[in-house]
Amino acid sequence: MRLTESDRDSALSVSLDSALEAGPSFPPGPSNGHNGVVTKSNGFSLPYTNGSSNGVAHAEVDGVGSERQGPSGVSRVSLPGRTLYDDSYVDREEFVRLVIQSLRDVGYMESAATLEAESGYIMETPEVAEFRRCILDASWDSAEVALMRLGVTEGEGLWEAKFLIAKQKYLEYLEAGKTTAALHVLRNELAPLNPELDHLHALSSLMMCSDPADLRNQVGWDGAGGTSRRRLLMDLQRYIPSSVMIPQRRFATLLEQARAYQQSRCLYHNVPLRNQSYSLYTDHMCDRDAFPRVTTAVLSVHADEVWNLEWSHNGRYLATASKDKTAIIWRVELDRDPRFRAYSPEFTLRDHEYPVGCVSWSLDDSILLTASENRITLWNARTGLRVRTLEQHTEVVTALAWLPDGSGFISGGLDRRIILWDADGKMRDTWARTPIRVTDLMVTPDFTRLVAVGMYDVPSIPQGPAGAQDAGGTGGAGAGAGAGAAGGASGGRVSETRIIIYDLTTKQPESTIRLEGELTSVKISQDSQYALINRASENGPPAEIQLLDLSTEQVVRKYTGHSQAKHVIRSCFGGVEGNFVLSGSEDGNVYIWHRDTGALLEVLSGHGEGSVNSVAWNPVNERMFASCSDDKTVRIWEAPPADALAAAAVEVDVRERSDEQHEVENGKGKGKGRWDAAGPSTSASGSASSLSVGATLGLGTSAGPSTSPDAESGYGIGSTTALF
Repeated sequence: MRLTESDRDSALSVSLDSALEAGPSFPPGPSNGHNGVVTKSNGFSLPYTNGSSNGVAHAEVDGVGSERQGPSGVSRVSLPGRTLYDDSYVDREEFVRLVIQSLRDVGYMESAATLEAESGYIMETPEVAEFRRCILDASWDSAEVALMRLGVTEGEGLWEAKFLIAKQKYLEYLEAGKTTAALHVLRNELAPLNPELDHLHALSSLMMCSDPADLRNQVGWDGAGGTSRRRLLMDLQRYIPSSVMIPQRRFATLLEQARAYQQSRCLYHNVPLRNQSYSLYTDHMCDRDAFPRVTTAVLSVHADEVWNLEWSHNGRYLATASKDKTAIIWRVELDRDPRFRAYSPEFTLRDHEYPVGCVSWSLDDSILLTASENRITLWNARTGLRVRTLEQHTEVVTALAWLPDGSGFISGGLDRRIILWDADGKMRDTWARTPIRVTDLMVTPDFTRLVAVGMYDVPSIPQGPAGAQDAGGTGGAGAGAGAGAAGGASGGRVSETRIIIYDLTTKQPESTIRLEGELTSVKISQDSQYALINRASENGPPAEIQLLDLSTEQVVRKYTGHSQAKHVIRSCFGGVEGNFVLSGSEDGNVYIWHRDTGALLEVLSGHGEGSVNSVAWNPVNERMFASCSDDKTVRIWEAPPADALAAAAVEVDVRERSDEQHEVENGKGKGKGRWDAAGPSTSASGSASSLSVGATLGLGTSAGPSTSPDAESGYGIGSTTALF
């Protein structure tokens, strides 16, 4: 857009958002090296309102004053061609106009005027400035005429733009108490545009508002004296050709897109956006050496396999659950150097009759929940004292999840029950009997849905006298084995894995998704859009972790390479913005993938014999996560210390793992047998009570093979039939 003589007499307008983000504020007076004529900090007038005021400030904002004339004595430069460089595809005029806009955005008004004079390009025409003035001054009739001059022609775009202008006009009349004028706009301007009937009724109901404050509250609108007119300008921008009215802060938008692209290409990206490592001078790339991939601490207090763990929300405590019938709350010194950081067991929670399978922190980290067999225990995390024990479930509790607002928590179990509890442990509500034996569940952070995974039983036709016997008998082993077994030799039922998405308010299922394999855990992304689901592979498709889009109900990414056949393995999101997927594995390693590409980044060894059962990324320190294993230990992983990188690779203890030993230890860690295992189950020799939760939850290690059916009936409410 070339500068003409008439243009030199008109002032330039700042970008639409200048009133919303003006940058640092300074006392009135010269700033950024300008002379005394410019009396604004960073080129913006203070205070900002929707309307206009008399004087220089108004002229500068609306672009019609005489204060901003091009500098005298600046010669116009004529350059050949139309592109920025000979080998560039960037249009020179577009580039220069964006630079002019950016200079104004940061307050360099005279520099912008000099560039306009030297280049011959102007950021906006007087027509654009006139349109902006009409909106900011509430000259509604003139605004529609000015809109037509900007290239908004007849059609849907013009209709929508007129509707937005008329709506603002209607609301301002209501706010001013001019009910008759507002009714005239509603009948003669809004209604003829044929908006949706519900929308029109909603607008008409606003006439019943008791006062202006009630009106603003109902609409979510800050009134004529706020920023609503400038926001209207931003909304109208969509209908005006961008070459005529440049979108606000366009250069900043392009830079942000470049940053996001570079971040997506950085596989090890784990740096907060606020970090100073971002620079326009160089492409962004995170150093692998800054990624957590070495063990900085090994916590070895548990006397048996460690099955689950979870960080407190403040990142200073780690709760671990073990087959040794205890849960431990560890204190972590986050503020110290990893080389000198102390880890200490703050409390050991021993009052469990059975092994502990789940732990979950309240929102304020004051309460820790543990699940042992069918019992849920509330613990005071600050004193280590037991608060309450809940026994409403009749089979093993497999999942505990706090509500996002901290007002209560939800539990799920193999008894097909999902129960909502108050924060103090009082039962608030319960779902109808679910069609699945719940193996895990989570509430979406946006507080709208509950996602549960588990086994769904489908009746099958009996194939003989054995098949006529229902696998899901009552009491003892029958109750535990029935729903979890596929029937096998008995032919009673066929099981398949399902994901059920519930509406959290109505408790009704929104959708049911069937997946191959056995589903052992579910995690939800912070934006509530994705579910991360572990799928075991025994006698089925290869093990993989699936990223499910909850809106489309489609699997959008798969993560493979780890081993999971018969154990419960729990994965999680990790790193800045959940950029990584982290999981344990039956081969004793920790696996880390890049979330968006599915690329396998790291396979971390260090744990001893057995499965790595669960992993958890610290919510405060983006360069720390923890893992727990059948080797009775918990490992803390962080970035390699600088001295270790300078000296040599960090030495880790990698032990040989025997596949044959895994096969003998049927049920090790999380129950090796299928939930729907066919034929007689393999259970531990000796007293059945020694299997306790391990067999039912699939969380225990068997001492040795046994085919005695009597062993199944001696284990609490559950069943020694391996369910995981």
